[in-house]
Amino acid sequence: MIVQLTGLVLRTEANSVILDVGGVGYQVFVPVTALGALPEPGAKATLLTHMVARVQPDFDMALYGFLDVQELQTFKILIGVSGVGAKVGLAMISSFPIADLARAISSGDTKLITKAPGVGPKLALRICTEIGDRMAAFAFEQKTERAEATKKTAEENATHEDVVEALTGLGYGRPDARRAADRIFTAAPDRTDTAALISAALQFLTGGKR
Repeated sequence: MIVQLTGLVLRTEANSVILDVGGVGYQVFVPVTALGALPEPGAKATLLTHMVARVQPDFDMALYGFLDVQELQTFKILIGVSGVGAKVGLAMISSFPIADLARAISSGDTKLITKAPGVGPKLALRICTEIGDRMAAFAFEQKTERAEATKKTAEENATHEDVVEALTGLGYGRPDARRAADRIFTAAPDRTDTAALISAALQFLTGGKR
């Protein structure tokens, strides 16, 4: 089982990246969050991976990669639901921030979940029914871990919200704005420089490289 890959980015495609690991090229299917955060071709990248095998109609094996443990764990939980294949699971993670997705599933918000490609009302209801409790526990665990790990000051919290509000003011949806702010804050050297953080978040949202 391949659980992690570190290699040079050869190229990115619509929903995947080709990594050169020791001279061997691996195609790894990734959510849009990973595509936007990957370095330029020739630079090194690390992805947490999960291999999915398909038997019908033809045997096939594919690697799915993620930037962090939260995305990986959510993907594994999703594809455990009957009717949710790897492509649908990846589409769901690409459509919502993990926290929002967990909240929607645990609260039974099928209307929101059906916004993900490939998820109809019946499948959305099945997802909520089968893993609602598990996602509620998962969301609580992640919230607690984030609170302990991040420990933002009051000023940082205010700056974070300023970035989100600035992005929504520019026309971005709140889930996308919050996802971008969360991603940028993780690596920001100064979490109180609002202008720099907004600029970095815009680059993330437009697919620019930081």
